[in-house]
Amino acid sequence: MPRKRRTRNGIAVAAVLSLVILGAILISIVKKDNIYMKDMPMTKTPEPKLSAWITDWQWESGLEDLQQLGDHIDSLQLFAAYFNDQDKLYFTEKMLEGIPQILVTTGNNGLADVTLTVVNDRFDSQGKVVQKDPNLVTRLVSSKTSRTQHIDELVETVNNYGFGGLEIDYEQISDKDWKNVCLFYKELYQRLHASGKTLRIVLEPKAKVGSLPLPKGPVYVMMAYNLYGTHSGPGPKADNALITDLAKKMKKLPGNHMIALSLGGFDWSANGEVKALTEKQASMLVQSTLSIPARDKKSGSLYYKYKDENGIQHTVWYADNETLTQWMNVAAKAGIYNIALWRLGEIGEGTLQTLSP
Repeated sequence: MPRKRRTRNGIAVAAVLSLVILGAILISIVKKDNIYMKDMPMTKTPEPKLSAWITDWQWESGLEDLQQLGDHIDSLQLFAAYFNDQDKLYFTEKMLEGIPQILVTTGNNGLADVTLTVVNDRFDSQGKVVQKDPNLVTRLVSSKTSRTQHIDELVETVNNYGFGGLEIDYEQISDKDWKNVCLFYKELYQRLHASGKTLRIVLEPKAKVGSLPLPKGPVYVMMAYNLYGTHSGPGPKADNALITDLAKKMKKLPGNHMIALSLGGFDWSANGEVKALTEKQASMLVQSTLSIPARDKKSGSLYYKYKDENGIQHTVWYADNETLTQWMNVAAKAGIYNIALWRLGEIGEGTLQTLSP
């Protein structure tokens, strides 16, 4: 009996000693880790950049939003330059009226980064517009001579108005033109960079960025919207899956890049008509039709239905401040922090407060 007691006591002592030794080892490891961590550089979340577009058809209310956002906007893009029937740059009368006031306001606010956005919409001799004309792009970039002539006009326009740079938003580009388009991007960047000007390139979600010879230097902006719109039935402009997929795709882009998110929404009528809405317009419709919006979890967007005075049913989807916050968080989780907003003009107060905390 006494032998068994001593054996049990020995086992207990050995167990305690083992725990003490193990504890000492763990403490030593923790101390070493702490010392090691002190020498490790802390990973910081990149400071996000926020840019926004002002359009020629809504520059007055866009300017009001810009003034409220103040220095929370890092750069401003004037969606202003189109083409005429001679393939030369064309500004609407409304934008020609707005440009001086916009530049004065941005100058007073200390916003130095104001760029001109050029889009491949073409106005014919009768004033009818062909949106996103791929044939126009073909003519502009098909040869070294045509590219040089186009670049000369672009650079001259930027210098004449005093813009800090250019943004090229050419969409519906034909597959056969992409090689020449990328040469155009490269040659334009070199010209602008030599004179201290910047270049941004807008890319559609369908762009095959992994196989395109996109040059280093420009900032690339990926459009994360048009999931639903005038081309489809009702639904959100973007959802979590779209933003996540495009963020992964953007990792193949050279240099700096941004993801573009679209504010406002659309009103789909049962008779087939689709109308774009600003956030304020969508909110006012909620009040005037006594609708009760629901929120879609996959996109964070609000949606509701109503009947107009003719008894026709409508479906509205739009983004508010919660939607935008969700989209930005999804992008950040995927490693994309720089945001471009399409567009200023009649943004809701909640969204303006979210963007200017």
